[in-house]
Amino acid sequence: MRVVVQRVSRASVSVDSAVRGSIDRGLLIFLGVGQGDNEEDLQWLLNKVASLRVFEDENGRMQRSLEDIDGEALVISQFTLFGNVKKGSRPSFNRAADPEVGLVLYEAFAQKLSKRLGKPVPTGVFGALMHIEAHNDGPVTLLIDSKQRDF
Repeated sequence: MRVVVQRVSRASVSVDSAVRGSIDRGLLIFLGVGQGDNEEDLQWLLNKVASLRVFEDENGRMQRSLEDIDGEALVISQFTLFGNVKKGSRPSFNRAADPEVGLVLYEAFAQKLSKRLGKPVPTGVFGALMHIEAHNDGPVTLLIDSKQRDF
């Protein structure tokens, strides 16, 4: 599983011109599920994201996590994180999980993050054309891959 995590002051996702979910200070999380990803990948990634110390303390140092600041999270499905452009200019997405598997792990990630944070975690609509509005804070953007834990 892969995520692109962005620290935001606010973010929202819309589908068919209707806002589906929005957050204030927290993390905008783009989640991609790859072939072979499983519950172990999900749990590792969930722990990593929830405990990322990317929020500033009173000294301006990134020492606080989403949990520490009682922040919010918005999770968006993003199979294109597994796009491969090794050959040519048109991406291949053959490394992404089948949609049925991707949906299950995507929903489980959002549900488990919601439980861990003790608050609802809004999501986009899996497989839909979505419009994301984000007010990046910093900016702080990280790529995390459950298969590259030594990255």
